[in-house]
Amino acid sequence: MFVRIGNTPRDYAWGSRTAIAELLGTPPSGHPEAELWLGAHAGSPARILDPAQTGGAADLAAWAETAHLPYLLKVLAAAGPLSLQAHPSSEQARAGFERENAAGLAADSLERNYKDPFHKPELIFALSDPFEALCGFRDPAASRRALDALAAVSGDGRISAFAATLDGDAGAVLRRATEWLLGGDPAVAGLVDAVVSAARDADGRDADTVRMLSAAFPGDPGIVLALLLNRATLAPGQVLYLPAGNIHAYLSGLGIELMAASDNVLRGGLTPKRIDVPELVSILDFAPIVATPLAPEHPAAGVEVFRPDVPDFALEHIVVGGDVTSAPIDLPGTAIALCTSGAVELTGTQGGTLTLQRGEAAVVTADEGDLTATGAGTLFVATPNR
Repeated sequence: MFVRIGNTPRDYAWGSRTAIAELLGTPPSGHPEAELWLGAHAGSPARILDPAQTGGAADLAAWAETAHLPYLLKVLAAAGPLSLQAHPSSEQARAGFERENAAGLAADSLERNYKDPFHKPELIFALSDPFEALCGFRDPAASRRALDALAAVSGDGRISAFAATLDGDAGAVLRRATEWLLGGDPAVAGLVDAVVSAARDADGRDADTVRMLSAAFPGDPGIVLALLLNRATLAPGQVLYLPAGNIHAYLSGLGIELMAASDNVLRGGLTPKRIDVPELVSILDFAPIVATPLAPEHPAAGVEVFRPDVPDFALEHIVVGGDVTSAPIDLPGTAIALCTSGAVELTGTQGGTLTLQRGEAAVVTADEGDLTATGAGTLFVATPNR
C-alpha cells in the first residue's frame, strides 16, 4: 500500500528560513523552518493526505499500520547551533522512565529526563556543503593543545590552569571536566569569558567554534565544553552516526536525519533549558573517538544503504536516471520515502505503483514487497534495519 503523507516544518528558532523550502520546492513560510517530521511520533505525526485510504485515520500516529514505527525521518535545517545533548541506551531509558514514573513525575513535568522507555540513536546525511557538527569527546591531548594555544594568545592563566586538568586517564579527566563545567562553580564563568576573549584574536577551527557558539549562547559553559569534543565537517553525501551516550550538537547545515522514535534528550549546554548534570554524566560515553563518517553499503548501481548498529532504522539513498535506469529498494518492513529531486516511480513486487515528485513523501507498507525505483530523481527511504 502506498499512502501519501505531508507535514508542516517545526519552527524552532535555530531553523533556516529557506533551506527546507529550497530543497523540496515548497513556498517558505517566512518563519524559521527547522525540522520536517515524517513519522508517527506524537510530537508531530505526518498527515495522511487521503484519509479514505486509512479508514479515516488523519495522521500516522492514528493509523494502526504505522502507529508504532520504530523510526522517525526528518529534514533538518540548522541556521545556528543546537544544544549539546546526548541520548540514553535502551536499558538506561527503560530504567530512567520507570524510576521517574515511580517518583510520580507527570508526563509533561519539566523535571523529567525520560519521556518514554526507548533509546534514541540517530544519523544525519549531509545535504549542504558543509554540514557542521560537534560529535563525541576527542583525545584530551588535542583539547589541551587547543586551550594552550588560546592561553598563548591571551596570556590568561585561567585557560592554562584548566588545560592542565586534562592530563591523565582520558575518561576520568573528561568526566571530571564535564562535571565541573556544568556543575555551577562560579569560576566557570570567568573561564568562559577568558576563552571567548582569547578566541577573538586567535586563528583556527577551535577559535572559530568558540566564536560561533559565544555569538549564539553568550556566557554558556557549553562554549568551553565544546573544546573537549570533535568538530565534524561533513561533505554532501556523508553520514554521521550518533549512538547512545555520544554528546553532540549540530552547528549548521541541511541534512536528512533518521533516528529511533523517542523523545529522550539529556542536554549538556548551549541551551536555556534544564540540565540534569548527574543524569547526563551517568549516560555519557567518555571514551575519546574520532568522528568518522558511517560507510555505506552499495548493493546495486544508484543505491547506498547506511546501516547503524541498531535494529530500529536504516537509510537508503537512491539516485536514478542516466545510466541507472532502475534501482532495487530493500523493504524489510514499513518504509517512508521522500523525493528530494526530479520524479521517481516506485513499483512493488505485488504490482502497486506510485510516482513521487520533488518534495513529496509516502508511506509504503510491507505488503508491497521489495520495490523498484525508475525515472530520474533522488529518493531517501527509511526502513527498519534488516
